[in-house]
Amino acid sequence: MPNDAMSLFLSEIVEGYRAQKTMAERALEQLEPHEWHATVDPESNPVSVLVRHLAGNLRSRWRDFLTTDGDKPDRDRDGEFETTSMSPEALMAEWEEGFAVALASLEALTPEDLTRTITIRGQPHGVVRAILRNYDHTAHHIGQIVMLAKHWRGDRWRTLSIPKKRDG
Repeated sequence: MPNDAMSLFLSEIVEGYRAQKTMAERALEQLEPHEWHATVDPESNPVSVLVRHLAGNLRSRWRDFLTTDGDKPDRDRDGEFETTSMSPEALMAEWEEGFAVALASLEALTPEDLTRTITIRGQPHGVVRAILRNYDHTAHHIGQIVMLAKHWRGDRWRTLSIPKKRDG
């Protein structure tokens, strides 16, 4: 990939993460505090768990991205999936920290870094594949957050995109 295409990729992926973050935050700001912890059924994750999981994943994967394994020993992945009574403010503090680490690492990457190999859970991954893998993971969970927020808000939901046409 020529250097200008690599630079464009890095720029676009940073903007993609920012757009995903903004979309989720626009959904989260619509929730009442109790809705952060509500579940659709006993096997589903509430928004609070999804927020903590994404924050933990972003912090772990992106801290020292090029030099250490993406699965950091201080991460408690299983604990991220336990129900919590944390306030929306505390959850958002973790969210902001995770995204800050991810965005700082992404913004620091150079086109030359895209040809490197990193390690996640002891397995080698090309940097581009690792970026796309994490972007897919992040977008998946943000989609879940948006869907749950829309579900809990019902007719009070404020759309995040162009509203569909309504008759009458």
